[in-house]
Amino acid sequence: MSPRILSTSPLVGQALGELGEAFPDLLIAPFRSPAWQSALPLAEALVVLLSEPITETDLAAAGRLRVIGTYSVGINHLPLQACADRGIPIVNTPDVLTEATADLSLALLLAVTRRLSEGEALVRSGTWPGWAPDQLLGMGLAGRTCGILGAGAIGRAFARRVWSLGMKPLFWDREGRGGHVEFGPGTAERAPLNSLLRRSSILSLHCPLTAATRHLLDRDALLELPTGAVILNTARGGILDENAALALLESGHLGGVGLDVYAGEPAVDPRWITAPRTVLLPHLGSATVETREAMSRLLCVGLAQEFGRTGR
Repeated sequence: MSPRILSTSPLVGQALGELGEAFPDLLIAPFRSPAWQSALPLAEALVVLLSEPITETDLAAAGRLRVIGTYSVGINHLPLQACADRGIPIVNTPDVLTEATADLSLALLLAVTRRLSEGEALVRSGTWPGWAPDQLLGMGLAGRTCGILGAGAIGRAFARRVWSLGMKPLFWDREGRGGHVEFGPGTAERAPLNSLLRRSSILSLHCPLTAATRHLLDRDALLELPTGAVILNTARGGILDENAALALLESGHLGGVGLDVYAGEPAVDPRWITAPRTVLLPHLGSATVETREAMSRLLCVGLAQEFGRTGR
């Protein structure tokens, strides 16, 4: 029998439909809907989104499952050990969203430091009194150090962008290797976390969420940052201790926070909604047409290859 593909979404572009034609049957059903639950025992491939955690119970119910595809780079929402025990490979979408996510990180950087949300709100309010010497003063970036947690493709792409603004990239030395990171137009030092934090006016997160990085930026770590430092997170919400960040934002120790990801998303701590000096986005890191289509293609090619390895 042909593989049965169970997807929670039609994805962007034509790739999933083409995969369904090559390996019928394809069923698209919302995550945890009755249709999804009833199809799970027959599914040979699952396609899920980052916001849709698959549990070991789900895996046990999917007795025919041969592969899981996730429309994301991150795989922390999947039962990795249980998949390994069953020999179920995981297909994800690395690399193709590098530039789009780095672009969004740059957009957050400029939006927070130049107070763009506040400026737009002032104009839209109809109460803007006109130009004033001290109106919505922000932070200049040239000459400042930008700490980057993660020296992967996205972290290096972001380094190229801040370097073009006259900033000095500085990478986290997660593995204690020392030395430097090549990021294209130059190289940047690799430093231990405490040293990086103490030197960074801007801190941008680009590392995966793992047991080692969960709440990596707790209160003690955040207090190492210079007063007025800005934090940007386009990686994963759990890396940043949001309670600590909110408290230090209120106290003035943090100068601003830009978030595209949240610890419990899509739920957002209501304190962020009214927090000053913040820019909040709804997980837009890879949200360009070109990137989402490329993600679909990469995911579906990977699923087809896994089907080919195990036979139709």
